[in-house]
Amino acid sequence: MGQNLDELFDVVDEQDRVTGQLTRREVHRRGLRHRAVHLLVVNRSGQVFLQQRSLQKDLFPGLWDSSAAGHVGAGEDYDGTAQRELAEELGCRPDQPPRPLFKIGAREETGQEFVWVYRVEAEGPFILQADEIEGGAWFTVEAIDRWHATRPQELAPAFIYLWPQAKRWL
Repeated sequence: MGQNLDELFDVVDEQDRVTGQLTRREVHRRGLRHRAVHLLVVNRSGQVFLQQRSLQKDLFPGLWDSSAAGHVGAGEDYDGTAQRELAEELGCRPDQPPRPLFKIGAREETGQEFVWVYRVEAEGPFILQADEIEGGAWFTVEAIDRWHATRPQELAPAFIYLWPQAKRWL
């Protein structure tokens, strides 16, 4: 578990078609297009669980991010990755599978990742993967909106970009 700089990712073109495979280290170093998922876990009260990224992460350590997020590994698909990341990072296996909401094209804000954003209904408690996550907490949509507007430097860039679109689905 946790981050492996030698993990293989599919490198993709501007249409999200696989063109090859390289390690996480090389993909990030060279700024190549690849794939990821972001999951937003929502409880019955409408609160969203956000995680604080581990201080050991290679990108954006310590910043707050989606409930769970992760790269699509070489040969994996988005839906399978969403279920895997939810289980790995949060120890969460909800009754219903994650529901895909929308896709974001690869861009600077996402670190050149094509990202599928998913919604998940769950209550917790969660078992946080220590080498991926420093901590986490439940927030109202309004609290996240205020945070997004007043202290964006505390949020991961991809989350800053996807939040205005995602909150419409929560």
